[in-house]
Amino acid sequence: MPTPANTYALILAGGSGTRFWPLSRDSRPKQLLDLFGTGTLLEHAIRRLEGLVPVENILILTNAKQADAVRENASILPPENIFAEPAKRDTAPAVALGIGLIAARNPEAVMLVLPADQLIQDADAFRSVMRDALVTAEQSDGLVTIGIHPTWPCPSYGYIERGERAEISGLVSENPPYEVKCFREKPNPELAEQFLRQGGFSWNAGMFVWSLPTVIGQLTKHAPELAQFIAELRSAPDILTTVTEKFPTLPARSIDYALMENADRVLNIEATFDWDDVGSWISVAKYLESYGTENRANEAITEIDSKNNIVFNARPDSRVALLGVDDLIIVQTEDALLIANRHQADAIKNLSPLLPQELL
Repeated sequence: MPTPANTYALILAGGSGTRFWPLSRDSRPKQLLDLFGTGTLLEHAIRRLEGLVPVENILILTNAKQADAVRENASILPPENIFAEPAKRDTAPAVALGIGLIAARNPEAVMLVLPADQLIQDADAFRSVMRDALVTAEQSDGLVTIGIHPTWPCPSYGYIERGERAEISGLVSENPPYEVKCFREKPNPELAEQFLRQGGFSWNAGMFVWSLPTVIGQLTKHAPELAQFIAELRSAPDILTTVTEKFPTLPARSIDYALMENADRVLNIEATFDWDDVGSWISVAKYLESYGTENRANEAITEIDSKNNIVFNARPDSRVALLGVDDLIIVQTEDALLIANRHQADAIKNLSPLLPQELL
């Protein structure tokens, strides 16, 4: 495994606060919420790196609206390791910015790229997989992606199609890497069913591991404008000025489109840890206490003849009571109340354009 001094992590902690309104807001999206009473998802993401990446080598990218809350959540990190992007430009420019910031410190580093908003409870298994991914990235010429074993034919995720087990001289790994045949876009339900029947497919969770020399070489070949930006960051007398001037001019593309789908060699390690992208209140409900007939809530509720409801009460001094209602999502905060049909959980984000500015 790379030495601690050569091991870095980039946590992507941007995004909007629309899916979990009214608990989430523009300044406090999903990764900054304590949804399960155990700390925020961002705090979890940082804690999982303990023993894997030195604290001083963990960097976080966020945006200006969320920067204060991120700093509050990530107070264990040096303040200079938290960066606010000056514009919204998708994941390829964000990852390039992280690579440039790390390259300016250590051009030989091996780095993890991790989303901040995923729930992973088995931290030991996570660290085991990531150690093997770091070793694989250090000892090969490949870009490593972590795949999630699909448990159902989900049409909302991208998929990774694996090929043969990778041959890497001298590699010893409990979690072996496989060559990636190709990335598959979000499929329709029928195609997703076919992927599962065929086998050899993983969900693309947006977790990547690579050495800086390898990834910069691949960006130079396949996304030269991003490689040029990284080169400018490495030589910049004032990094913040360079970021402010150059970052907003970069093309808004995902890292999958800009790099991963075109790279010369991509390797996949399938995760052995649990994983949930916690995409809606339906996902959150699985981890809440059960009351009555399939009602789920974060605080005690009173219910009669009610079933399949989800209640999240951010006002523990109040009580939610249900009488003869089914299939609702009820979220209560200090300044707003959401009552929604649980079958329309994914449409909650559509409320945002209609809400008063002070509630966004």
